[in-house]
Amino acid sequence: MGKLIYGFNVSVDGYIADAQGNIDWSEPSEELHQYWNDFERETALSFYGRRLYELMSAYWPTADQAPDATPMIVDFARIWRAMPKVVFSRTLESVDWNSRLERGDPVEVVTKLKAETDGNLEVAGATLAAPIVQAGLVDEFRLVVGPTAVGGGTPFFPALPSWISLRLLENRTFPGGTVLLRYETKHD
Repeated sequence: MGKLIYGFNVSVDGYIADAQGNIDWSEPSEELHQYWNDFERETALSFYGRRLYELMSAYWPTADQAPDATPMIVDFARIWRAMPKVVFSRTLESVDWNSRLERGDPVEVVTKLKAETDGNLEVAGATLAAPIVQAGLVDEFRLVVGPTAVGGGTPFFPALPSWISLRLLENRTFPGGTVLLRYETKHD
């Protein structure tokens, strides 16, 4: 059985994007980018919603071919293309780059694939994560808190049916005041 991880860069007031959908405030330092590269390298399967998949697939498949691509960008582009991905969408006709299209209920599909997959699984994107978090399927939360308050937008956590008790696994400070908080879900 796999371990399902939900992690994102988050503002200090708990948003992954501001009210206009902007994430420029969360530009990672080189050390933080390396952290995410290493995390993705260890991911056995990633779950994407349509919007995040379209955003990622508009850049990462060819990012390593840009003349100004840094080694960090080259590395992530290669990791992203190779990583197995399940993309949830009712409107996309097809997906590429080691992805498969899924039209089923995310909670049912993630439950099934979590049971069948060894290693780390990642849910990417707050909209897709919401029903999965609400269903209690997430084993670990990784909040990378940036030193910016955005005042509203897309929240990291959805409205919850009840509290989620967490146990701190790790905290780490990155350049510029960004802080990683890793929590596991306590199943009492």
